[in-house]
Amino acid sequence: MTSERHRQAALAAMPILFVALWSTGFIGAKFGLPHAEPFTFLFVRCVLTLTLLVPLTLLMRADWPRGAGLWGHIAVSGLLVHGAYLGGVFYGIYQGMPAGLAALLVGLQPLLTAALAGPLLGERLGAVQWLGLVMGLAGIALVLGGKLDPGETLFQGFGIGALVSVMVALAGISLGTLYQKRYCTGMPLLGGTVVQYLATGTLMGLGALLFETREIEWTTTFVLTLGWLVLVLSISAILLLMALIRRGEASRVASLFYLVPPVTALEAWWLFDERLPPLSLAGMAIAIAGVVLVVKSRSGGAQSRSR
Repeated sequence: MTSERHRQAALAAMPILFVALWSTGFIGAKFGLPHAEPFTFLFVRCVLTLTLLVPLTLLMRADWPRGAGLWGHIAVSGLLVHGAYLGGVFYGIYQGMPAGLAALLVGLQPLLTAALAGPLLGERLGAVQWLGLVMGLAGIALVLGGKLDPGETLFQGFGIGALVSVMVALAGISLGTLYQKRYCTGMPLLGGTVVQYLATGTLMGLGALLFETREIEWTTTFVLTLGWLVLVLSISAILLLMALIRRGEASRVASLFYLVPPVTALEAWWLFDERLPPLSLAGMAIAIAGVVLVVKSRSGGAQSRSR
């Protein structure tokens, strides 16, 4: 009984731990990008991640994907979940977008994922779930409303290029979550993640080779930031995300991302003095309420079906 209780507690803590870890990725980008260009930064991150992940996979004698078809699907999901998402977020922050605002924009993912989950995966959301998703979108809109700049740059400190880049990240993580849920159900956790990072590292390497100087300032801040992103984000948080996707429906997993913007905004306020007006704080509260509505009603529906 005690071991089962501990297991249930660990499962319940997985989403909370994921949100806490995932939010620090935006902060890591803010710390590291002054010392390296985005694609170069991400290429080094992928190489170091693979340097740790491949021996771990071999040591644990973990399974590898079976068949060229599954390898291809996993590579595509990696290009979307890691390549497009990380590349878009890092480039947007490199172009001047605040870390908190980048998190808020990609926080639109649950609505996009839920809208696509029906035609692509056959998942259906009820009225209560849609209400929660709309509340989340409305909350994020309020937060953005407090950041709008009526000038030519649209937002303070950056232009349309940064906005488009983060929208690419939004599309990548949304489509990648759905693609993986549909085509990568047989993906072994460790071996599959290695394949994803191989594809992503190749893409980031090409981006660095074609568009960047590939110069890095190996400062203490950069080294510590890189270590955190590799160990905590690229390995721990990504494996946790893959486990969550495999355990739950795509729209429910995506709803966790509503919680990332307020957590990131608080971290950015503490570390970089990125301040939010009262309207934005109210938007955060509405977004969190939307998450609770989606997750609670969805888990309640699952329990009813199990009975």
